[in-house]
Amino acid sequence: MKQRTVSAWLNLAVFLVLEIASLHLLQHNGEFQKAWLSRGSHWVKGNVWGVTQRVRDYFSLADTNRQLAEENFALRSELMQAQERLRQLRVDSLSTTPRAGFSLTPAEVTKISRNKQRNYLILNRGYEDGIKEKSGVISQNGVVGIVEAVSAHYSFAFSFQNSDISISARLGNDGNSGLLVWDGIHANGAVLKEIPLQQQYHPGDTVYTSGHSLLFPPDIPLGITGKSKVVNGATSEIEVRLFQDFSAVRYVTVVHNDALEEIEEFEP
Repeated sequence: MKQRTVSAWLNLAVFLVLEIASLHLLQHNGEFQKAWLSRGSHWVKGNVWGVTQRVRDYFSLADTNRQLAEENFALRSELMQAQERLRQLRVDSLSTTPRAGFSLTPAEVTKISRNKQRNYLILNRGYEDGIKEKSGVISQNGVVGIVEAVSAHYSFAFSFQNSDISISARLGNDGNSGLLVWDGIHANGAVLKEIPLQQQYHPGDTVYTSGHSLLFPPDIPLGITGKSKVVNGATSEIEVRLFQDFSAVRYVTVVHNDALEEIEEFEP
């Protein structure tokens, strides 16, 4: 048995020596062989570099995504400030007292549930970061949820994919408002309820936040309308395909109405 093992190792050593000698002869005997070896060497180097570069690119995606999220947050803040200034001018161009707006805080989703009827999110920002209960959670693709509870460094929010959540939404730029709810089935499916029958609309119209809610600013695009049906002969329910992809949501913005507490004092 030992003799067989020694013999195998000797055969392997002889094979390796012959291979090395063959490559040495090829490299030093003729331009054709040198060119052939050079091409082979370049091919190996190119493939190794390609694999290395792909690995480097993959690990840099997190930094790239974070940078894009920061840029999106800055642009969203500027846009919402401009929209708020325009609304103030429309409401009362003679008023000299500025109306309260929304405070914005960037956050990242650390956990999300998507396979239940009452889904939720956990964000990596808490009251030490300025997050408050009864704040809205949005992204560049629409409404994500509503903050329900806050700790020092984290927030718990109900996802829009929750059977208990409804949002005041408007058809088009000047249409009627109704309640937008998750359809409970599709990841990007919703239903716009309580729309008057006389309201004209076309499939493909955009649905926006109405501004009638205290939690979300107006004019946030939410989704595209589809088919409709009459309910109890009095109102319409319209299918809506949401822009928000809940399977990919990561970077969000928490919005809080600065006048919320003052307005709630008037509620019975």
